[in-house]
Amino acid sequence: MSRDMTVLVDDSAINLRVGAIITRGDQVLMVRNSRDKYYYSVGGRIQIGESSEQAVVREVSEELGVSMEIERLGFVQENYFYGTLGDKTRRLIYEICFYYYMKVPPDFELRHRDVSGDGSGEAIEWLPFDTQETIYPTFFKTELARPSDGIRHIISDER
Repeated sequence: MSRDMTVLVDDSAINLRVGAIITRGDQVLMVRNSRDKYYYSVGGRIQIGESSEQAVVREVSEELGVSMEIERLGFVQENYFYGTLGDKTRRLIYEICFYYYMKVPPDFELRHRDVSGDGSGEAIEWLPFDTQETIYPTFFKTELARPSDGIRHIISDER
């Protein structure tokens, strides 16, 4: 039984996620898999009984093999989009994601490795904030280059 905080509602779903903002200069650490033609943030679903803070620390540890502390919450994104979830390939998903800036250890070294649990061949890469690659969340391209001390609320609708 999945412990992910995902609720199926007819042909739709509600999904709670976290994302890690791991930066080095003007670059952000992103993930890509062999199935898709886009990059996405390190992170994943919040599990039952976890806070979003506990989830992002767990996800970073699972995907990067290193423990990182949270610096601060940077963004909360509400997003409507169509995606694959469960046995349905075009499901309307309403997702809330908490994006946390992480404290990157000074001795952190990127080790290219498969970070997926399903054998999909995920790789981790540093990308410039203004990359021409397709990345999710898309607001990383503009917002990471102009950081603020506050928490930004982003609403996206890709329906």
